[in-house]
Amino acid sequence: MAWNEQLYRDIMDGLQVDKEFITEAAGAFRWDLEQGLQGSEHSSLAMLPSYIGLPTGKETGEYLTLDFGGSNVRASLIRLSGNGKFAVSRQVRKSLVSEEYNLICAEATCEKLFDFLAQVIGEAIEGNQAQTYYLGHTFSFGSKQEDINTARLIKWAKEFAVPGVEGQDINALLTAALNRAGLDNVKPVAIINDTVAVLLATAYSYPDTRIGSIYATGHNTCYMEPMPDVGRPPCVLNMESGGFSKLVPTKWDIELDEASEQPGRQRLEKMVSGRYMGMLYSQLIRELFNLSTTPELSAADMSAIMGDEAEAARIVISLLGYTNSEIVEKLRELAKAITIRSARLVAATWAGTLWHLSGQGKIEPQHIAVDGSVYQLMPHVQENVRRALYEILGDEAGGIEPVLVKDGSSVGAAIAAAVASNGQ
Repeated sequence: MAWNEQLYRDIMDGLQVDKEFITEAAGAFRWDLEQGLQGSEHSSLAMLPSYIGLPTGKETGEYLTLDFGGSNVRASLIRLSGNGKFAVSRQVRKSLVSEEYNLICAEATCEKLFDFLAQVIGEAIEGNQAQTYYLGHTFSFGSKQEDINTARLIKWAKEFAVPGVEGQDINALLTAALNRAGLDNVKPVAIINDTVAVLLATAYSYPDTRIGSIYATGHNTCYMEPMPDVGRPPCVLNMESGGFSKLVPTKWDIELDEASEQPGRQRLEKMVSGRYMGMLYSQLIRELFNLSTTPELSAADMSAIMGDEAEAARIVISLLGYTNSEIVEKLRELAKAITIRSARLVAATWAGTLWHLSGQGKIEPQHIAVDGSVYQLMPHVQENVRRALYEILGDEAGGIEPVLVKDGSSVGAAIAAAVASNGQ
């Protein structure tokens, strides 16, 4: 298992994205965004309308929420008090996969999946059938939104394969399950993407927020588009920005893409998200040592390697059967390079969005809502996002303040339910 030093140098060079690269990426992202607004086939951004604008901050009341974006689902009771204040009074979290059942596989059924969701909701309200609950639903799969309460699943992702759901109205399926469970008093009134939820949750407390971003296992960004489109008022647009394709990938990015579940899709996400950073890191280690296989390392493993030299040595021993202080340090630097590239590319897309929002004028001071484990926990991310914004935007970056959101999906869903039920 010989270490390939020349390959290491080539990889490290390839992972560098300098000021010119990220500035050009920001410009390309703005171009794609504005082409997408015009419905151009040349844009790689979906630009999906959410049919909801930003909150006023005066929304009040108690709302039920469902957060369904992966194999763990969460139902919450949330009280909005106005002036950006809220409280989570009860929350129930359940997994869709256990030793006894698997509700995400091809052998599962649509009815069993949604009956389970109804059961979780019932536990959150402790079986109360006397009170009417308006429910906001954060549904984090690619969907075609038709109005604030209607979204049809386009295609499952994240290893989901339950038949009979693609193409269906998700909240209609949920309503039917609630009725079967005797929970007719629960009224789904809004369904939104998790990125939109994060923006709504932050704008409730920080009214100057116009951009929301998920920076975690996956990646996506939305923003409040001020210009009305034909047939609809201004609203938050979900860009599905992980699909941005106007980037120059390295040969290793191309190899990762070709081996992925959906080759040719989600180019940006495969260069920046936690899931794919771990995959790329594992792939590069195999090439550096000329190994046929290694255990797949995750973004959490990368965080441990960057954050603690002893942990890095332990992981290297588990992978290779031996340790070497020089190689340990180089593998730490490799993890850092992948992480910094991710942060700089994400910052470039935010900068492109800010350019669009400012038009020909000055970028106004504002918050950017961010939710996700990569942004929250991964070493080197937050400072390199900030550094890249300054490189691209100059002094105007001083007025941009990314803010970490907690419980964003649930709080945003509660706000959407409040708006949809006129609880304001």
